[in-house]
Amino acid sequence: MTPPPAWFSAALDAAVQEGTTAVDGASIAYRAWGDPDGRSIVLVHGGAAHSRWWDHIAPLLTDGWRVVAVDLSGHGDSDRRDRYSLDTWAREVLAVVAGAGAGTTAASVVIGHSMGGLVTLRLATLAGSQIAGAVAIDSPVRDMAPEDRAARQHRAFGPLRVYPTPEAAVARFRPIPDQPTLAYIADHVAATSIRPAEGGWTWKFDPNVFARDHLTPELLTRLDCRVALFRAEHGLVTPQQGEVLYDRLGRVAPVIEIPVAGHHIMLDQPVALVAALRTLLADWDHSIPHG
Repeated sequence: MTPPPAWFSAALDAAVQEGTTAVDGASIAYRAWGDPDGRSIVLVHGGAAHSRWWDHIAPLLTDGWRVVAVDLSGHGDSDRRDRYSLDTWAREVLAVVAGAGAGTTAASVVIGHSMGGLVTLRLATLAGSQIAGAVAIDSPVRDMAPEDRAARQHRAFGPLRVYPTPEAAVARFRPIPDQPTLAYIADHVAATSIRPAEGGWTWKFDPNVFARDHLTPELLTRLDCRVALFRAEHGLVTPQQGEVLYDRLGRVAPVIEIPVAGHHIMLDQPVALVAALRTLLADWDHSIPHG
């Protein structure tokens, strides 16, 4: 088996802090890299995913930034809830900024993938004046996220199966929608997606996260922070949809395409994703927001 490249191993070896913060009665877990006194980037995973999907991305964004990856409730190492909603998850993201010692929310840029992008845009709608910027990565704003659709169609994310060994569980890992991945990244994500259970091992996520109301509130009202939309060339947001979103946001929010990438950009084109995010953040540092 080909060993992972040096940059990936170095990212996984980067110093990381783990913590939790309480939000609406639930303990919300997070992982943080970089200077606690710096401005913050908050990374929000997609449905059924978790903070460790960002392990190889976050350390590459720490130049001048505190980078925090959150486990939304019902995911990763965070508590489960009786009910889930975009609004609740948005409040969790805001609370983690303060709980992780990542400066003020006003200096924070929130970056979400897929369902996490919907959470990010909902946060921008509810409290855009409290953050500096919001980035949604291949998030189908006008449609159901692929994880939600697969759950509704009973193709995935049903009752959690228990596997006899960690290896048996990891062997069943597949991104939804399925796509080519870099094996060393998929192996790491899969290995961090499982937990011990009675009789063996199972996935960390709560299947009930897909039982929430999918009649989501309007995500593209007037937003009081900077916004950018990323799309994967072979992802879910088509060029035509990108144009519609660009128009709806007043033609001031860039729509940035990651070439060759599938929907799960961090699994197949991580370096291109980091380069695009670094470029966007550098531009935001040296340009004036549109009034």
